[in-house]
Amino acid sequence: ICHLAGLAVKATPWNNNNLIPIVCGVVGLILGLVSYFAGLDVLPATDPVTAAAVGVVSGLAATGINQVAKQLTKGGDT
Repeated sequence: ICHLAGLAVKATPWNNNNLIPIVCGVVGLILGLVSYFAGLDVLPATDPVTAAAVGVVSGLAATGINQVAKQLTKGGDT
């Protein structure tokens, strides 16, 4: 879901690629808190702060995975 939010930001007509990690982190934070308060047992969290932290890291990981895939398909341009 965080990756899709990042793709939505990228699809906007103005140049805002620097906002993609922020959006992914915020969406991850929100989803982490929602899953905690909804009682879903999908995160290794026993309190809201941990759920928020896991959500942020998960959201930022979505951005990182995208960048790894980009760099691997870019080839040997070193």
